[in-house]
Amino acid sequence: MSFIRLKIGLYAAVVMAVFVLASYKLYRGNDAPAPEKEEVLIKAMLQGLSQAHYQPEQIDDNFSKRVFDLYLKRIDYSKKFLLQSDVAQLRKYQTDIDDEVKRGSHEFLELSTQLMDQRTKEVQSLYRELLSKPLDFTTEETFQTDFDKAQFPADKAAQRDEWRRYVKYHTMTRLAEIQDEQAKRDPKKATEAAMTAPQMEAEARKRVLKYFDEQFSDMMQNDANDRLALWANTIANTYDPHTEYFAPKDKESFDIAMTGRFEGIGATLSEKDGQIKVADIIPGSASYRQGQLKTGDIIQRVAQGPAEPVTIEGMRLDKAISFIRGAKGTEVRLTVKKPDGSTQIIPIIRDVVIVEETYAQSAVINEGGKKIGYLRLPTFYANFNDEKGGRSSAEDVKKELEKLKAENVQGIVFDLRTNGGGSLTDAVEMAGLFIDSGPVVQVRSGQGSAQVLNDRDPRVQYDGPLVLMVNKYSASASEILAAAIQDYKRGVIMGSTSTYGKGTVQRIFNLDDALPAEFNAIKPFGSLKLTTQKFYRINGGSTQFKGVVPDIILPDAYSYLDQGEKDSDYPLKWDEINPARYRAWQQAPQLDKLKAASTARVAASPSFKLVTDVVERMRKRKDDTNVSLKLATYRAEQAQAKAESKKYDDLQKAAPALSIAPLAADLRTVQNDSVQVNRRSRMSKNLVKDINLREAVAVVKDQIDAPQVTKR
Repeated sequence: MSFIRLKIGLYAAVVMAVFVLASYKLYRGNDAPAPEKEEVLIKAMLQGLSQAHYQPEQIDDNFSKRVFDLYLKRIDYSKKFLLQSDVAQLRKYQTDIDDEVKRGSHEFLELSTQLMDQRTKEVQSLYRELLSKPLDFTTEETFQTDFDKAQFPADKAAQRDEWRRYVKYHTMTRLAEIQDEQAKRDPKKATEAAMTAPQMEAEARKRVLKYFDEQFSDMMQNDANDRLALWANTIANTYDPHTEYFAPKDKESFDIAMTGRFEGIGATLSEKDGQIKVADIIPGSASYRQGQLKTGDIIQRVAQGPAEPVTIEGMRLDKAISFIRGAKGTEVRLTVKKPDGSTQIIPIIRDVVIVEETYAQSAVINEGGKKIGYLRLPTFYANFNDEKGGRSSAEDVKKELEKLKAENVQGIVFDLRTNGGGSLTDAVEMAGLFIDSGPVVQVRSGQGSAQVLNDRDPRVQYDGPLVLMVNKYSASASEILAAAIQDYKRGVIMGSTSTYGKGTVQRIFNLDDALPAEFNAIKPFGSLKLTTQKFYRINGGSTQFKGVVPDIILPDAYSYLDQGEKDSDYPLKWDEINPARYRAWQQAPQLDKLKAASTARVAASPSFKLVTDVVERMRKRKDDTNVSLKLATYRAEQAQAKAESKKYDDLQKAAPALSIAPLAADLRTVQNDSVQVNRRSRMSKNLVKDINLREAVAVVKDQIDAPQVTKR
């Protein structure tokens, strides 16, 4: 999320309160009975969206269709519960949801709840029956793992066959894991005899039964408040992916779970289509230091130390988080599915998140007789409340640049990879460290007025060769800074095919503050996070949807994943406004020559060639979503995936190491601080074999060696 200090909350709150009061006088009359919570919440939320959202939707048939499609996807993402006849019943309401909202009724929600409750009970009996007998893993048949390609079953017979394959797939994956466990056991230390093939198959079915029973228990625990929260959030998400409704408990989780200071693994998680995905790794956390858990991983099972793992697939996010979080010093073992389809068990010792890792950090790289500065910024943090001891990312980057200049570096690599954004104000100030005074970004409200945010300081903190590194997970404020550097031709942007593409600002409104005392009896209502503004580059183009395309594109192992803004449901589209007036950097880098030299090096690099090969294989696996249900075939495919992954790891390890050293100023400061010493050691350890960083250093060297062209 991007933050900027704005004074817009009161108006929207007053509008919502006035609207809700007026609506009941209009629809119910002054003597009408008290309204239900659902009616108040939905009307208040929609009025807030219509007044404060950047791009309000018309509450019409098109709105109804959007809500219908997304809600159907949310309640039965796997297409394993509802029959085609059920969907046909629900589709009768496809264009009526707007009318229901206006009259305060909820027939569609009631019918969908009834149908899902009925089918859930039926399916529970079905999977228990299927798992009561041994399964045959020698026949040639497949299972479709991409639910987007699946169809709702035509009848109960088709549903039974689909669940048979579904149950068989899960049992096969567990059986393969058990076989691996048995192969690794030490007979001298084992307290029990080795399992026979039938025993392993029975144990696999037992584990799958436990998984489904836990999953269905969660589903059946959903109450009216859970259903209302899902319904309200679905409506909010049809405006854009970052507009959300938070039930009271979810708002609390949003504030504290997996972020800030807490005891746990230090990963931000998201739930999509029943899968718990790693959305971000918090710098300095236990996961960050352990190093194996990555953004994009899918967490399938969670074990407390050596205990039997609990499957969290299909589990509610809040409950999944409750299994993963825990006291400092305790071990959690995560079974994760990697983007290449392989599975891995990752042990992590929980700890308190180290806030220090969030802050800017720098080092010196000595390469080919050149001294290159390296500057890493994990997030755009800020002291929003002017708290004593609070830190600003712009101020910290300024200090790091001063230290690098004191080291007499000849160029700088500024690393914004996987930086999800933060303070827009700091992004603007940071851009000013590299350019003369001038516009940095344009911010436009829903009413169409655009505000130009300027760097007003004519001083340039650093004016030498500059490479700014980004990747697919560089978002929001990172994209603002990268776009400004690119538009001014101040440096070279390097990275994956594009950045994330989140060019919007959100605000959070407390609905309880917006609604008057007349509704105290049915409070709390929760909060609404909505998109209020949009970013535009100084050249007039938006960073929304398309992101920033680097000047030099490097092979990226995650480039095949559909994880950008454009791949989410109902994203705001790219557009452009009038450009701001600005003057490009006078000593612009010679991009054509730099790109040609980089392309030649990458083409000749065995490491980059392997990355390209890996991407192609991953893309093929991603498209080939039919998995064999024959155990021998499945195990052969898994073995091949692991071998390819090991080959990649071995080649990366064999790559020449960069010479990375801490700054002299830092050594003097932290020599007696073991935590700080370890922090700097960890950074160097993660970077010495980084082939993308090595290429960025090479591009900086090319700039140093090339005569600079001054443009007038």
